[in-house]
Amino acid sequence: MVKLTQEMEDVMNGVNIFYLATASKDGVPNVAPMGMVYLQEDKETIWFIDNYMNKTMQNLRENPIASISVWFPEGKGAYQFKGTVTIENEGDDYENAVSIAHFKSEKYPARNLVKMKVTEIYTSAPGPEAGNRLF
Repeated sequence: MVKLTQEMEDVMNGVNIFYLATASKDGVPNVAPMGMVYLQEDKETIWFIDNYMNKTMQNLRENPIASISVWFPEGKGAYQFKGTVTIENEGDDYENAVSIAHFKSEKYPARNLVKMKVTEIYTSAPGPEAGNRLF
């Protein structure tokens, strides 16, 4: 797996909305804004808490590969992280995710925990380096 650098972590910590791209088994794309996104201590696993991810979850069940885009304004960083996902709806990590969601608001159902292991990282900052693979 690929670990995020401190700069990448800082960019993730500086934004509230991330864009998660998935595709169905037939290759039909879907991009959805995500608010409950958490980089884990290992710096190579990203958690997404599924509150209302209907099309996204259907796609991930059919095709467990995803990409997340993060951009921090004022040129402080823009990255695309790609990886493989697993879906959990029981166990300690899932219960932790439910607690995180309910801390924000009891209205969030926290139906599933999606874990993405980062396998590739690209720059998506504007300029001649845009789209270059970093790791």
